[in-house]
Amino acid sequence: MKLLTKLLLNALAVFVIAHFLTGVHVDGYITALIVAVVLSVLNLFVKPILIIFTLPITIVTLGLFLLVINALIILLADKLIDGFSVSSIWIAILFSILLSVLQSILHSLLKEDKK
Repeated sequence: MKLLTKLLLNALAVFVIAHFLTGVHVDGYITALIVAVVLSVLNLFVKPILIIFTLPITIVTLGLFLLVINALIILLADKLIDGFSVSSIWIAILFSILLSVLQSILHSLLKEDKK
């Protein structure tokens, strides 16, 4: 149930950011849900491989290259999903930053206090 809630929140975040950010287009709610699932799978399987391959440049840039890796993951999702498009790598970097911030806010709203 927790996984489903997180996926729905991620889909909501994708849909809201695509609505406000020019250069990102999502056809509808179902496409936003598919984007959330595909981004989760890509982050689970592809992102660790990219991080390992680019570890030297990530260390030299003090971790800022991770923004580029996130943008590449988003551009890969763009190529895999019909109905989702990102116009450039700069828009993908901005989308990645905004998505992280919005996901963080949404997930903190649902977090229960542990005592």
